[in-house]
Formats: sequence, structure tokens, C-alpha cells
Amino acid sequence: MTVTTFRGHALYPRISRAVATLLRKDKVVRPVDVLVEMQLLKREHFEDWRLGRVPYLERMIHCNLSRLSTLLRILRFHAHDLNLKPSFTIYNRWGGGPKHRLRFTQTGDARLEKAYATHLVWPGKQAFPTDRLSLPTAVDPQPKAAGDDRQIEPPLAQPTIQRGGTVRC
Repeated sequence: MTVTTFRGHALYPRISRAVATLLRKDKVVRPVDVLVEMQLLKREHFEDWRLGRVPYLERMIHCNLSRLSTLLRILRFHAHDLNLKPSFTIYNRWGGGPKHRLRFTQTGDARLEKAYATHLVWPGKQAFPTDRLSLPTAVDPQPKAAGDDRQIEPPLAQPTIQRGGTVRC
């Protein structure tokens, strides 16, 4: 996947909607908030991790690691298109006791840890301009015949809910 092809990925519309929702509320997009907005991470599980009850955040995310890596990459590309600036943030444990640094991944891979911990910030003094938050439309790979003005869009990838209430992307 490249900068020119990421909009055609099945996850792009969901990521774009999540980012738009977050930017309507605030000037900062946090990868963990995108995961919560996409229903891949429950807010309670995120808070348990912040309190140090969970050893690493990926354990609580309902998505396979390959797809999660792709999601983070698409998020970076989309943020670049919106002119959001990356801002590395250190996540320390909440609550009483020693404030140790929290881990996002089981392996501690530095690139993935940085991707999770990098917030995407609108640098302007005003709120993010909502006119720039148009929802993505599906890309029609085939040209239309003359006079054919039908709008045909493939279905968006939606999470499926498995037995036990877990959400899978």
C-alpha cells in the first residue's frame, strides 16, 4: 500500500469516518481513540491498560495484528492528507504508585510503539475546518458508459460481532 493507493483499501472509509468524528470534537486524533471509535477497543479496556492492569494494549484490541498495522499506516496517510502534524506522546501509568511507561505491543517493537503513541494534531488556532471532513466515497474501478449516471458503491467493510460479543475487523 502506498500514498496513492491507500484510499482504495477497505479500511479507509471506516478510518476516515472515525477521524472526522474525532476532529469535530477536538484538534487531536489519537490512534487509540480511532480504535475506540471504530469499536475495535472498548473504552474500559483502554482505561484498564492505562491503570496498569493489562501488560500491553494489543491484547485488548479486537483485530489481528497485520490488519492493525495496516490500519495505523492508513491513519498516517490520511492524517498527512489533512495536514495534521505528528506529535509523539509518552504514555505513563495512571493512578497511584510508580509511573512506569506503558507498552502498546507484546514485542515492544519501537516502530509500532511510536505509531501508537504519535498523536495527530491540527496546528491551526481555530478548530479543524469541517468542510475538509467530507466522507470518503468508494472508488469505482470501471469507467461508466456514456449516459450511465448510476451511483454504484461497493459495501463498506463493517466489523462483525462474534460469539461472546467480540468485534472483529
